[in-house]
Amino acid sequence: MPARAKPGTKSAAARKPAKRRRKNPYSAEEIREIFRRFQVQRPEPKGELEHVNPFTLVVAVALSAQATDAGVNKATRALFAVADTPEKMLALGEDKVRDYIKTIGLYRNKAKNVIALSQKLVDDFGSEVPRTEKELITLPGVGRKTANVVMSMAFGVPTLAVDTHVFRIGNRLGIAPGKTPDEVEAAFLQIIPEDYLFHAHHWLILHGRYCCKARKPECERCVIADICKSPEKTVDIPAPLVELPAQNLQV
Repeated sequence: MPARAKPGTKSAAARKPAKRRRKNPYSAEEIREIFRRFQVQRPEPKGELEHVNPFTLVVAVALSAQATDAGVNKATRALFAVADTPEKMLALGEDKVRDYIKTIGLYRNKAKNVIALSQKLVDDFGSEVPRTEKELITLPGVGRKTANVVMSMAFGVPTLAVDTHVFRIGNRLGIAPGKTPDEVEAAFLQIIPEDYLFHAHHWLILHGRYCCKARKPECERCVIADICKSPEKTVDIPAPLVELPAQNLQV
């Protein structure tokens, strides 16, 4: 007959050790230096989706799913010129919205979402874009990433929006690995120094878009090549650390 556990002791199952948190291969000093260099490159990074107010920003970010910022900008310049409020978008109607954005992938479903989110803003939020993630994600076509972008760019809330570029960098460099965007977001938020958090997602997005590219990273142009621990990197000497020319958002 097996011996009984002593009162106050835990069973073997209950005594299983907690899952150990993976040790980050980058030291705190290396992580701070990475973002310091990004700041030198782009002191005031900017999102590349054109917008004129929080409403057009929500629409632009929602339209950018599985599309490039440049492609979205080309479609929305004319759209936002005639519909920069929820009321004007509703007056335009789904068919006309669809005509404006037909060069964007999934445009039919996105047109429906633009009209639906405009209606919800009018009905539930007095035509004002809400400021919290909980409220933002109730809008049709708006997920966690879109909410984070809007909170950061429209309302100055330090958040981290994980798009395909941020997701790739987190995993490729091994600095914030995760199987899902939420996991990568949580990993980055644990390590990014607080004083760099506000601009961090733009630095990471732009680094991924123009340097640490999906198909072939341009390591010879990378200012953190000496710190990077990616097995894919091809050089160990960092590119000169200089401020880059101002972003040209008219693409």
